[in-house]
Amino acid sequence: MNTIGRFAPSPTGPLHLGSLVAAIGSWIFARRDGGKWLVRMEDLDTPRVVPGSAEEILAALKRYSLDWDGDVVFQSQRIALYEAALDCLRAKGLVYECACSRADLQRAASAPLGAEPVYPGTCRDGLNGRTPRAVRFRVPDETIAFDDLLRGRIEEHLPTATGDFVIKRADGVFAYQLAVVVDDAEQGVTQVVRGGDLLSSTPRQIALQRALDYPTPQYAHLPLVTNPDGTKLGKRDGALPLPTLDDQRVAETREWAMTFLASHASMM
Repeated sequence: MNTIGRFAPSPTGPLHLGSLVAAIGSWIFARRDGGKWLVRMEDLDTPRVVPGSAEEILAALKRYSLDWDGDVVFQSQRIALYEAALDCLRAKGLVYECACSRADLQRAASAPLGAEPVYPGTCRDGLNGRTPRAVRFRVPDETIAFDDLLRGRIEEHLPTATGDFVIKRADGVFAYQLAVVVDDAEQGVTQVVRGGDLLSSTPRQIALQRALDYPTPQYAHLPLVTNPDGTKLGKRDGALPLPTLDDQRVAETREWAMTFLASHASMM
């Protein structure tokens, strides 16, 4: 089987060091097997999209010698695919309308302080006259297990870990979990290499793949680049854009990312 990997940034700002590590990691995994590497822009959350960011990201990838195959795909141009997947799930009785607000969920007894609450199933059997807001996926009562290429065996019982989760938001935007599953299947992706912060999403995505009769790719979750206090380095935390104009700084930054991966993951 030919490997098809991908890098799927959100165009909400320029690439930073953490996203470069994810890009290089996924590129290495795909290219070392002689496979393809795709680039997809996850721009569904339009209020957060920064104009010009997609072009800036693509230019940065080129500057760091990360070549991709085929055309760049934009999620905002694929709404019909997500609608078709939702219709399929609805026909199977695997989704339902939910009237719960974020405040409702935070008030639920299952919501630990400061954490995403486990959905208690309030609307599973009907809305009781309330106005529908979002659409939720009815998770199976089973443990989802997979073998991460870097972290080994991962298991999660979805009903107690997350509960039924949103696949179409109250504002009408398709949620990340559904969109990424549809995109990976439609693009023939066989290998998903991404940051460790997305590890918790993988069991949910595998459940959706099974519900939609999609194949499940191999997964590898990379170590995160962190701030001095141990928190994830990200755009929202003020991570600085990558140097892209100075050849020496570009080479030094790429070398740093490669060394980071080599020292933190058995992949080089």
